[in-house]
Amino acid sequence: MKKENWTKNCIPDLTGKIVVVTGGNSGLGFESVETFAEHGARVVLACRSLEKGEKAREGIMNAEPAGTVDVAELDLASLESVRGFAENFLLKYSRLDVLLNNAGIMTTPYFQTKDGFEGQNGTNHLGHFALTGLLMPALRKTPASRVVSVSSIAHKQGKMDFGNLLFEGGKGYTPMKAYGRSKLSNLLFIYELQRFFEKEGIDCIAVAAHPGVSQTELFRYLDKKWYFRIGRPVFMALTQEPKMGALPEIRAAVDPDVKGGEFYGPSGFMEIKGYPVKVKSNAASHNKDHARKLWEVSEKLTGVRFNSSIS
Repeated sequence: MKKENWTKNCIPDLTGKIVVVTGGNSGLGFESVETFAEHGARVVLACRSLEKGEKAREGIMNAEPAGTVDVAELDLASLESVRGFAENFLLKYSRLDVLLNNAGIMTTPYFQTKDGFEGQNGTNHLGHFALTGLLMPALRKTPASRVVSVSSIAHKQGKMDFGNLLFEGGKGYTPMKAYGRSKLSNLLFIYELQRFFEKEGIDCIAVAAHPGVSQTELFRYLDKKWYFRIGRPVFMALTQEPKMGALPEIRAAVDPDVKGGEFYGPSGFMEIKGYPVKVKSNAASHNKDHARKLWEVSEKLTGVRFNSSIS
């Protein structure tokens, strides 16, 4: 007998749960916020623009979901903003059931964050690393809490180079090389975070997901390329809408059968599209030496240590 596909109908009642979704105002993040609220959760929609966040919240709440949505400002390219968000969250909320590290940027021209980090790795990895560490007090005291990070099939193109981790001054930088490294870093972090939880005896699990290839704003930089514009009809035919693309991260966040250290993605050909299933990441993502080194470097760069509270 064929097992049924995992859909939103498989989601349990989320009443009483507190969920944080980064980049929740558009794309996969918006779909995730909407879905969690539909099933009764109180969702903190975290994004750079409060105006865009409030507009997204209004659209979700107009449907009168069982849960509710709060909006909070968070710029992952600024450690000051990350710290401010975490401090406000810990003052306002008594628990954190799910931290969904969804936000990301892709194939941007070279730029630096407010703290001088290469933009893609600074936003996609270091911002979320710091956020997770700063929210650890809430995760620790919430039974069966989860951290979910959104990676990409592009992690397979990523290569770690600790001698030039952040492409200093643009050295060796290409948009795809940096993106691949940031997505590989997401996986190295999640697998090391799971080992951290197990070692510390923390009742929390770390899980990864990827959306396949979904039709979101992430492709806005590629849209400027002539070859991408010509191939857009083919791209649209072969890829999936955000509602489907968000299912792997949603499943990773709320499916009771999910275990720590797992990775979820689409079931179809080359994991480009399809219903969410457990998938495998490449060997590089399981390199424990690289994971430990990345953790150490990330703590040093961000000033956030997971064994201590906000300082």
